[in-house]
Amino acid sequence: MDKGRNVTVDNFFTSLSLANSLLRRNTSLVGTMNAARRELPPSAHQRAELFSSRVLKHDRTTLTIYQGKAKKNVCVLSSLHQTVAVESDRKKKPETVCFYNKSKCGVDTLDQMARKYTVKGATRRWPLAVFYNILDLAAINAWVLFQQCTGTNIARRAFILELAKELRRDVLQAKASSNAPELQLHPQVPGNRRQCQINRHCKKNRTTTICCGCQKPVCGKCVAKTESRCPACAR
Repeated sequence: MDKGRNVTVDNFFTSLSLANSLLRRNTSLVGTMNAARRELPPSAHQRAELFSSRVLKHDRTTLTIYQGKAKKNVCVLSSLHQTVAVESDRKKKPETVCFYNKSKCGVDTLDQMARKYTVKGATRRWPLAVFYNILDLAAINAWVLFQQCTGTNIARRAFILELAKELRRDVLQAKASSNAPELQLHPQVPGNRRQCQINRHCKKNRTTTICCGCQKPVCGKCVAKTESRCPACAR
């Protein structure tokens, strides 16, 4: 603030009151405006000729309405541009739109990339949603740095898959090294079903499995999953 800088924002933040507040702190603002803003005049919702521009002015701010598509226009509020020039090519883009695209295209491109390949899942917990977004942005940053540092041209999808494999490799190796021996069962005699004598998680189930430690019958609910052991002998 108070340094004569400019802030470029998207339509979530842009408003006339914010632009005036920043001007009082010697800071200019450029940003697209949401069509639902009450500050927009009725003429902003009217269709005009394709690639035409209208410029409205209020004190030290200008509102540029550019008809970039047949059924959709773009409203750009600026307290940096007191006058708005128009390009001479076919699309005749106004100066404010070009400035916004030049200074904000990186953020828009990043959002588009994050939406294409994302780890986000349905959730109502905002900390988890923020964590998902951090993972998406970290994967994009890692992909950019990997290409710049190694000079390798790799597709982002392939890089993300390889990154996920490397991140889980240590966990899988630790899990594989700590696996207990396979389930060892005593010979089961058909029809020789006895009542579970552990009764920690069941209601007197009948079973043919015997604990390798105490030799007591143990059902599937009470057995420790590493071996045929009751919870007492599995410690």
